[in-house]
Order: sequence, then C-alpha cells, then structure tokens
Amino acid sequence: MSDAIDQAALNARLMTPIAAIIDKQRATLAPMLHGRTGKAAQAALRDDECVRRIATFCYPLLPGLVRLAVKEPTFVSFILAGVTTAPSPSPVQPSWPRRGSD
Repeated sequence: MSDAIDQAALNARLMTPIAAIIDKQRATLAPMLHGRTGKAAQAALRDDECVRRIATFCYPLLPGLVRLAVKEPTFVSFILAGVTTAPSPSPVQPSWPRRGSD
C-alpha cells in the first residue's frame, strides 16, 4: 500500500475514537472555548512539545482495540502531522463533528 492509503486508513481508525472522546467531554470542553478558540489554545497548538504532551495524555483514553492497532509513537506522529496540516478552525464553530449532524 502507498503512504497516502496508509495515512487515510490511519485517519479513519483514529478520528472516530477521538471524536467520541471529544463528544463525551463536550460539556467540559465547551466552557473552555467560550464559543471561540482562545489565544492560549492557538499558542499551544503552535508548540510541538505541548501537542506531543497532549497526544501522549490522550493515547490511553483511546479504546483498547485502537491502542492494539496503533502504537503510541504512531498516534503522536499522527496528531503532530494533523496539527501542522489542519486548516485554522472557524472562530465561531468548533472543528469536531457534532452528534446528530450527519
């Protein structure tokens, strides 16, 4: 398989559990955002070491089957690559999918 196909498969495997984690924690996260992205959050996303620590913290929260399929270094590099290639989110809308918005 090519690298693009491998990356697409990894994206598909990781985004569902990540979206589920965000959805479960929405009540905790929403007040922190105050309807917009904060300057501190934007600064943290520009700092690779900070993003690496967040990814390392989030890895144990993934479902066990995902952790069996995707090892921590791969997950961390996936998150780092996603941060560097992701477009800037809208200041009004969070970038994660909302439940029931399919």
